[in-house]
Amino acid sequence: MHRYTRLLFLLCVTIATPALTSADQATPSQPETGSTAEVRQGNWAFTPDPNLPNVLILGDSISIGYTLQVRETLQGKANVFRPISDDGQRPENCSGTTKGVASIDRWLDGRDWDVIHFNFGLHDLKHVKEAGAAQASNSMQDPRQAEPEAYRKNLTEIVKKLSATEAKLIYATTTGYPAGVKPARLPADANLYNELAVEIMRSHDIEINDLHALCQDRMEELQLHKNVHFNAKGRTVQAERVATVIEKALDHPTANQTK
Repeated sequence: MHRYTRLLFLLCVTIATPALTSADQATPSQPETGSTAEVRQGNWAFTPDPNLPNVLILGDSISIGYTLQVRETLQGKANVFRPISDDGQRPENCSGTTKGVASIDRWLDGRDWDVIHFNFGLHDLKHVKEAGAAQASNSMQDPRQAEPEAYRKNLTEIVKKLSATEAKLIYATTTGYPAGVKPARLPADANLYNELAVEIMRSHDIEINDLHALCQDRMEELQLHKNVHFNAKGRTVQAERVATVIEKALDHPTANQTK
């Protein structure tokens, strides 16, 4: 009887342990503190006008914060999309380049794109429990989600996929943040990753929308306290700039726009 009990115990452990690991891996990453736009329900799904050009915005929660205002500004001039949940109620956070490489085909599928405005960086440079994973860390001793060389490789692969669409491409630089934000991010890394991204964009002749420079000298006015996210005024300032550069791009037809 004692032997039977021991065997039963080992069997339970064997079955339960993989199930627990699987559940942990399946848990989606949660929005970071301050990402109010990411959790707010809105009119993310809409009926596009087939006579208008199609614009795609790809990016993390910073871009989520300005997407709906850009759509409103360009109403009647363009259909403005971004990845959203299956039920259309929530925006999808495109996160870092690791997710970008895995998801870019899905994001581009099903439509001809005239303009694509995109950014990756803020999630790549954050510290995580394990490189490439989503579980955030508050320790600078842990690795970045994508170290600089991995970021360069991933972003280059994403750019190749975007270029194949023949859309007009616009890259938004990663906005800055103060010391002490959580998850851990080194303020100097915003410049480091922007330098890498700009190098890639210039090699592919891609326009750069420098949101970093737009906001950097106005952080106290535009950004939430000790946070990577922006307040309502900051989101509006960004939306106005993004809408302006997209509208200018629409004035110079691409291959898709002239089909």
